[in-house]
Amino acid sequence: MTTPLLLIAAGGTGGHMFPAQALAEAMLNRGWRVQLSTDARGARYTGGFPHSTEINQVSSATFARGGLVAKAMVAPRIALGVLDAARRMRRDRPDVVVGFGGYPSIPALSAAVLLKLPRLIHEQNGVLGRVNQLFATRVACVACGVWPTRLPEGAQGLHVGNPVRSAVLDRAGASYIPPGDYPMSVLVMGGSQGARILSDVVPDAAAALPDDIRRHLRIAHQARPEDIDRVTARYAAQGIKAEVEPFFHDVPRRMSEAQLVISRAGASSIADLTVIGRPAILIPYAAAAGDHQTANARGLVEAGAAILIPERALDVASLSAQMSAILSNPQAAQHMSRAAMGAGAPDATERLVALVTELANRNG
Repeated sequence: MTTPLLLIAAGGTGGHMFPAQALAEAMLNRGWRVQLSTDARGARYTGGFPHSTEINQVSSATFARGGLVAKAMVAPRIALGVLDAARRMRRDRPDVVVGFGGYPSIPALSAAVLLKLPRLIHEQNGVLGRVNQLFATRVACVACGVWPTRLPEGAQGLHVGNPVRSAVLDRAGASYIPPGDYPMSVLVMGGSQGARILSDVVPDAAAALPDDIRRHLRIAHQARPEDIDRVTARYAAQGIKAEVEPFFHDVPRRMSEAQLVISRAGASSIADLTVIGRPAILIPYAAAAGDHQTANARGLVEAGAAILIPERALDVASLSAQMSAILSNPQAAQHMSRAAMGAGAPDATERLVALVTELANRNG
């Protein structure tokens, strides 16, 4: 009996790649082979994938970047990627193809459509991304991370939640130490887009906190590379202990040790918060397509697990006031931690695995 093969198509950002990694881990543990189809940009996120994942780097492009010459080359590059993906699939036929969004998933999904292979897509956000909109009616099912998700007519959707990596599951429900008269950790995550405003506002908001809170702070702040020096200097000038890095490879550990998380409302960040269970202040990225980050945040806010500050309302005074409200009230923070754990779908990976397995069985 041949080993079944899953081909995962994803790329662009951690928001696409982290749930793809979760599915790869689960399917490998079930004895499947797993291939990942991505481009050079997505390949930067493959370090966390299990070593047995086969990485196929394909040619892809987007109309959203570059000048006229770059835009003129988009269609030829995608066509080249589709041909390459189809050639690979004919040689090593996947049992199921799963797309996670991002333009690097276009070649593999297009080839799967042309070859009539069993396929589905997973949408992390409450609003379909542009690539997933293209394929929503050309797949067996849209597995939705947030519910309800707006789907085009003719698309079949099923709520599964957003899978999280094993490193997050290992911290599921980690004991929460409420804020108090001792070192308090704050994790600041801006995501791969829109991090600058957090670098502009958070250091000064922390500096504006009452002294009995500020002197206990230990901040871990993800910032754009070009902002690291000024953010580091701002914290240092206020006597606040801070680690400022462009990317933390141990976010699950840092989140589990945090008394408060300040973050954009990307789907993966929301999923991690609900599995680990931490109070959060969420600032949805205003430029996100269809304002999908506000839709992502809604469940946590309605559950009483997070405070939402729209980007247009974010300033030093408003953020400092909300930070103080949480860090000065241990009981409220503890309640938010418990509410976060009740607002997610910790079995999202298992639900997605079941969909993949059912699709494979249905097609022999």
